[in-house]
Amino acid sequence: MLWTTEIGKLVIRLTLGGLIIFHGVAKLRSGVREIAGMLGGSGLPETLAYLVYVGEVVAPLLIIIGLWTRPAALIVAINMVVAIVLVHPGQIADFDSSGGLALELQAFYLFTAIAVALLGAGRFSVGGSAGRFN
Repeated sequence: MLWTTEIGKLVIRLTLGGLIIFHGVAKLRSGVREIAGMLGGSGLPETLAYLVYVGEVVAPLLIIIGLWTRPAALIVAINMVVAIVLVHPGQIADFDSSGGLALELQAFYLFTAIAVALLGAGRFSVGGSAGRFN
């Protein structure tokens, strides 16, 4: 049972980090100008847009390798809450044409990040399962 739990933690970590990092790579290529505009339009400092690199590049890398996994997962969760509030506020209770939740991808990232923060990195990680932040 122990091995299946540890492999399950690894799969969840790799899935969350691996999928979120694609969004980060896209931001590295195109920049954060669009996000800065949305933040400015909401009355927030546009320089906060650069934090997306932390939430979509640094934190996913830490999650993938399993180092400081719990704080990194919380950063991803916060990043998703900000994305939902900033980009998708009118879609929170909407459904798409196939009957699914319009924000199911964002919800998946958010709740998977929360699960990783609660479960920790597990044995198959750089930080190991004994670390306080893993």
